[in-house]
Amino acid sequence: MLLYFAMVISGISLLVWSADRFTDGAAAIARNFGISPLIIGLTIVAMGSSAPEVVVSFNAAMSGTPGLAIGNAIGSNIANVGMVLGIAAMITPLKIQSDMLKREIPVLFGVMLIAFAFMFDNSLSQINGFILLACLIAYLAWLTHSAIRSRNKDDLMLEELIDEIPDQMPNWKAACWLILGLVLLQISSKLLVAGAVAIAHNYGVSDFLIGVTIVAVGTSLPELAASITGVIKGEHELALGNVIGSNIFNLLAVLGIPAVISNIEVTNSILYFDYLFMFGITVAVCIMAWGRKGKPGEISRLEGVILAFLFVAYQIYKFVEIS
Repeated sequence: MLLYFAMVISGISLLVWSADRFTDGAAAIARNFGISPLIIGLTIVAMGSSAPEVVVSFNAAMSGTPGLAIGNAIGSNIANVGMVLGIAAMITPLKIQSDMLKREIPVLFGVMLIAFAFMFDNSLSQINGFILLACLIAYLAWLTHSAIRSRNKDDLMLEELIDEIPDQMPNWKAACWLILGLVLLQISSKLLVAGAVAIAHNYGVSDFLIGVTIVAVGTSLPELAASITGVIKGEHELALGNVIGSNIFNLLAVLGIPAVISNIEVTNSILYFDYLFMFGITVAVCIMAWGRKGKPGEISRLEGVILAFLFVAYQIYKFVEIS
């Protein structure tokens, strides 16, 4: 059993490191070929933190454990909101002034409702998966178009996002990081999936349960690192923007990819407890961030404590199920 936990821990560690290298290499190559820093920031950099979830989801589905993929998607969204934003807000209150960010919040609500509607019949079909991936493409196109229109309005989130792009890097070095990151993403994700599935079988619990706890927390570490770094530098919009963008990406890609590979069964317990818990905690943080009466939104330290408490309580409840 210790071997399986070691596989999971080492897989998560390597997954986080390789995702950073892959993102840096891809962003540097795109920049060297003259692609706009804004486009790079909104696509490669913004979505790079979701690379671990995507690769784990793909390999879980290919290994015949799609439940792990669904658990990873839902659990990562809960971890992003409760753990990532909770800890970030406890470090310093998050002040939100970005108009671009406020346009993404309704999109997140819409995506959550679409995914819920698709799973309402206790399954996620291949057609549903293709629709989710099509929605992802539409979302990226809309996001880019909206950002270009807002570029001249000094939107704080867009400025912070562009600042995250790596400095000039020669193509040979960027290509090395890109290839190394991609290879290690595959190796580490397979190591993580194999260890997680073995733990699930050993304890006699579902793959979903392992995915929504151990795997989800592990794959959310890039968002946690990015958000903590962001708030320390005063980039509050980027901290929340990373989470909202990642959660949209998780629901569209991390759910969509395994569904395209094979139909996925969704139990009532997943739908009416885990998914609705994710929905509820997301609604709570979006209300906090929206602001009221013309004032900018803010996630206070107290609200950060509440978010972190909800996340810990959820994890304890799920770990009790495992034990």
